[in-house]
Amino acid sequence: MSRAELADLVEINVQSVGALERGDNYPSLDLAFRICAVFDLPVEAVFSRTEFGAMSSELYAKRNGASS
Repeated sequence: MSRAELADLVEINVQSVGALERGDNYPSLDLAFRICAVFDLPVEAVFSRTEFGAMSSELYAKRNGASS
């Protein structure tokens, strides 16, 4: 999904999506819930106070029998 598509779905401008991705801004609770609704995910799966690791690293570790 492009930034423009997400911006349209949650009714914000595309620059705001970029700012959220970079961590320059934090969403309001309402905006956070709208973003989560687009992806049909709980808020804690999309937003965290700690940085998310790369999904590819987790998948690679699981394939090789390591626990994360």
